[in-house]
Amino acid sequence: MEAVVAAEARRLPRVSGFAEWPGGGTPKEEGKSLRKRVPRSAHALLDLDASRPDAVAAVEESNRGRIPELTPIRVGRMAATPFAFLRGSAGLMAYDLARTPMTRMRAQICGDAHAGNFGLYGDARGGLVIDLNDFDETLHGPWEWDLKRLAASLVLAGREAGADEDTCRRAAHDAVGAYRRTMRLLAKLPVLDAWNAIADEELVSHTDAHDLLGTLERVQEKARANTSGRFAAKSTEPTEDGGRRFVDAPPVLRRVPDTEAAAVATALESYVTTLSEDRLPLLARHAVHDVAFRIVGTGSVGARSYVVLLLDHRGESLVLQVKEARPSTLVPHLLTAGFEAPAAEHEGRRVVLGQKRMQVVSDILLGWTTVDGRPFQVRQFRNRKGSVDPVALAADQMDDYARMTGALLARAHSHSADPRLIAGYCGKSEELDEATATFAVAYADRTEADHAALLAAVRAGRIAAEVGV
Repeated sequence: MEAVVAAEARRLPRVSGFAEWPGGGTPKEEGKSLRKRVPRSAHALLDLDASRPDAVAAVEESNRGRIPELTPIRVGRMAATPFAFLRGSAGLMAYDLARTPMTRMRAQICGDAHAGNFGLYGDARGGLVIDLNDFDETLHGPWEWDLKRLAASLVLAGREAGADEDTCRRAAHDAVGAYRRTMRLLAKLPVLDAWNAIADEELVSHTDAHDLLGTLERVQEKARANTSGRFAAKSTEPTEDGGRRFVDAPPVLRRVPDTEAAAVATALESYVTTLSEDRLPLLARHAVHDVAFRIVGTGSVGARSYVVLLLDHRGESLVLQVKEARPSTLVPHLLTAGFEAPAAEHEGRRVVLGQKRMQVVSDILLGWTTVDGRPFQVRQFRNRKGSVDPVALAADQMDDYARMTGALLARAHSHSADPRLIAGYCGKSEELDEATATFAVAYADRTEADHAALLAAVRAGRIAAEVGV
């Protein structure tokens, strides 16, 4: 009988950028060992110190550098509800999170992962993907910050929706549980399978979010009709040369002077250089017809944001959004927490690369540019986008939505942080879920107090607010 001889491995040089074989150490054990330094139960802590900024002063500070006449609209939107206040106060929450326990493990984080920043958008083939969809604050930071912001936002959204306190707490608890279980699942998969995991109907099944199916189907139906063409049909009018131009709809949409429009249009030349070369023929078959200013979001109000109307040879519309990319409000708080936070080479580039690091599928026209010395990100506008409004969910859907968003967040973090490491820390028990839910309820209470302070300041005339815009 012939002896079996083991083949000797070829001796190849160490290749920079690749792992060693066999791998040294166990990421799961490394993550698990961090529990000794930062027990999972410690994440329940919310210890606000006396030097914490006044909520109104924090809002005023966050308005610096924005267009002054638009900041009352931003304040008015934040004053609408406690959940809306949280949406516009990522910097204030980062101040608080910088003073909470942290494992020091870092990932590419959204920086503003509240429950309203998840949604549907179209891929290049016309399909719809569910994922995080706002990355203005993205950077390399503590994964817990995203998870705690999501959990606290779910409590606030549930309260606004009229859910009882147990339901609100359970939503926060289950979001963390889904994050933890999804990270464990990704840690067990082959790396390519985990990397390419796309959020679709299988995610709904994985997170046992079946009560959400009807809501998601309705959102998908609306998203498919939410296109550049539909927006342009409502927001533009024909011109004498056969083109189209935007129609004023103040204060949300307004035409801009020719010099301002020309500056934005000219900036698209450098934007094109940030795209993959295979995208260039697509844009080369469109002509730039008009530029308008358009207000967006809650936290983004007051930043410079334009829509650019492009038409193809048939007169069909493609609209790009050219949105100012301000420095992430998390940066000074990362420094306070002892992390390195190098200045971004270009804030638009930071946003775009952060988005691509967190999403499996990104907008094929995502890029960046500079207009009059200010950094901007560029993306498709109304790219079949749709979202679930968390404050409009029925009480029995809050848990489902929480589990879905928790799973999405885990998948997004796993692109830049080894899921074995985070899964090792999170473990199998519900200790982290319980602790973070406790934090979330306490932070929701704090946000309601901050919101009340903002309302009082508006009524007293300390800060201007334009309500209902």
